[in-house]
Amino acid sequence: MPVEFIGYIGSRNQSEIIPPTGPSVNPKHIELAAKIHEIAGFDRALVAFHSNSPESILVAQHAATTAPDLGLLIAHRPGFNAPTIAARQFATLDNITKGRIAVHIITGGSDLELQADGDHTTKVERYARTSEYLDIVRREWSETAPFDYKGVFYDVHGANSLVHPYKDSGIPIYFGGSSPEAIEVAGRHADVYALWGETYEQVAETVTRVRAAAAKHGRSPRFSLSLRPVLAETEEAAWTKADRILEKARSLQDKTGFTRAADIPNEGSRRLLAAAAQGSRLDKRLWTGIAALTGAKGNSTSLVGTPEQVAGALIDYYRLGISTFLIRGFDPLLDAYEYGRDLIPLVRQLVTTEDARSPAKAA
Repeated sequence: MPVEFIGYIGSRNQSEIIPPTGPSVNPKHIELAAKIHEIAGFDRALVAFHSNSPESILVAQHAATTAPDLGLLIAHRPGFNAPTIAARQFATLDNITKGRIAVHIITGGSDLELQADGDHTTKVERYARTSEYLDIVRREWSETAPFDYKGVFYDVHGANSLVHPYKDSGIPIYFGGSSPEAIEVAGRHADVYALWGETYEQVAETVTRVRAAAAKHGRSPRFSLSLRPVLAETEEAAWTKADRILEKARSLQDKTGFTRAADIPNEGSRRLLAAAAQGSRLDKRLWTGIAALTGAKGNSTSLVGTPEQVAGALIDYYRLGISTFLIRGFDPLLDAYEYGRDLIPLVRQLVTTEDARSPAKAA
């Protein structure tokens, strides 16, 4: 099975150990990050979305112009644009970039964050709205004659886009969310279901749940896992590096904003914290230190070790059904370069070997 690597392009250089400085949109950083990911051999790079972040489609467009061989995964929140308009925006950019666009649907688990954009729906309502939204988006991408759609949230008459995705296979939809409502919508719509970096047991359980939800719709999605690899020449040096990252992140929390909230609003973060409660080092080399410190704000668990050891752990996840790895570092630019030099080629080689041993896996 082909393995895919996705990196991360922020609008400026920041992380749990790098406080934000300068303007919130730094075009030079976007350009540099895009070129590093392209040269490093990433297939795509994620551009994130939050209620206070720069606009993801525009950041992705600039990155795509800078790195003409790099795919972009654009985080997008349903419910704020009309689905027909969003579909045409993505299809337009997909044509401009000759098929390099994918969309990561972020429905949103925090009521307070959604309210910052004027949305006062409940989580259950949001996932129901997302399902209708994606129904319409897919039809806008595929229909060649005007169509109508009548739902609880959307009432569309005579939709008829003149722009469709660049490739016949369309624009891939990645989807995240661990609640029961999210799993049901993922089963209906996700081409790729995205998990955060959980334990082997948790990942296997979620893959089983999503496959069952998708089977009801005759679908078979791929799976993505998000991690923050910490690499060094020896295992001891890698764990020492992880300890330094944790201490630096703790000392800079007031400046970076990665502080633990009293309330954990989304199921994905609660699952990471449940893993962290078992210990800071789980399975072969899963590290939960940053997740425990920050309240699992997003992608916050790591694999720690030499490139060979981390690659081996990624292959363990590959055997569980993961074929996409979203990896980003705590030093975003330097780590992306090192992943491309030391980790990505090794994992691709190991996947080739794994598939040769199991032809059914390669299909």
